[in-house]
Amino acid sequence: MAAEVGKPAMVVGIDDSEHSFYALQWTLRRFFSVADSAFKLVVVHSKPSPASVVGLAGPGAADVLPFVESDLKKIALLVIEKAKDLCSAFPVGDIQYELVEGDPRNALCDAAEKHQAEILVVGSHGYGAIKRVVLGSVSDHCAHHAQCTVMIVKKPKPKH
Repeated sequence: MAAEVGKPAMVVGIDDSEHSFYALQWTLRRFFSVADSAFKLVVVHSKPSPASVVGLAGPGAADVLPFVESDLKKIALLVIEKAKDLCSAFPVGDIQYELVEGDPRNALCDAAEKHQAEILVVGSHGYGAIKRVVLGSVSDHCAHHAQCTVMIVKKPKPKH
């Protein structure tokens, strides 16, 4: 007897930016506005490790790690709660939220692979070339390394 195949996964990466929440809302409006969506939804937030935030700050850096960890946890929980609030307005039948630690570029590609996602959705911060070089681009990394289709949702600029 063949195993029943479930709905394919759509992974949406979020952080604490308005761009990622716009991407989540955009995805919900287009793919989850009816009760029987073709996808199960996996919302993933990757929080940085305290050490990566503090870096090699020299003597005393270890003393601030517990405070940084506490703040990162608070921010992560707020991000997940906001995502839950946004999703609650839509008839999403099959949804899961994941909070992972690490670089979001790798975490999102790993989540897409873990869930065998057909689509990975990420927001675009709209950085220029210089900021992308300095900060790195999560969407660019995912577009080149994810093993599935990557949809980059760009928030429209306000019209003047």
